[in-house]
Amino acid sequence: MNKSINIQDTFLNQLRKENIPATVYLTNGFQIRGIIKAFDNFTIVIDSDGRQQMVYKHAISTFTPQRSVSLMQDNATEE
Repeated sequence: MNKSINIQDTFLNQLRKENIPATVYLTNGFQIRGIIKAFDNFTIVIDSDGRQQMVYKHAISTFTPQRSVSLMQDNATEE
């Protein structure tokens, strides 16, 4: 059966699983550098400088990972 790929969840899950540092750019211009610890449909938890911050996705403009992220996902496993 053909399953559509959710790029956003795949991208965030790879950042989380591989502990890839990323810079999160907010719509107000603020930047948060850290590790994605968790996410859901509306929020992301980021560990930045030893503190956890919960950020609403609607406030995020861009993610820039420190290295490339593989979007190829094993179809048998999800989050």
